[in-house]
Amino acid sequence: MEEGRQKDLQLLEEIIDKGLKQKLVHATASRDKIFEEQKTLSDLRKNLETLEKNGVNSLKTRVNLGSEVYMQAEVPDTRHIFMDVGLGFYVEFTRQEALDYIAQREERTQKQLEEYTGVITQIKGRIKLAHYQIQQILNLPEENPSSRQRAF
Repeated sequence: MEEGRQKDLQLLEEIIDKGLKQKLVHATASRDKIFEEQKTLSDLRKNLETLEKNGVNSLKTRVNLGSEVYMQAEVPDTRHIFMDVGLGFYVEFTRQEALDYIAQREERTQKQLEEYTGVITQIKGRIKLAHYQIQQILNLPEENPSSRQRAF
């Protein structure tokens, strides 16, 4: 009987370490990328709204060329902008078209965030369940029984 318990413990530990924790790291990293995209979209939307509100039609700025090397740039017409729509493609938009496109992308990123948050919650629940099963196999007292009840 002791050998069977050892195998069960080893199997559960492998499931946690090699499966669930890796999935959790991957899902968290994916969600973090979406958070970054959401922040970028929010910043771009705010900048476009500021340009629109202040009636700015030309702009002088500094552009980062890489390695923190900057160059002055002049944008003679800010009524049209080029936006990266993915896969290396850029599309020319008017300010209003860009704001509409950003709103659509923000909706999509919000849905993706909700999906990844759900996946992360499920994985964490499975890890807690596996830890609980290990406790049961080892006949250990529960650390906090109320937390287990809330998880399910």
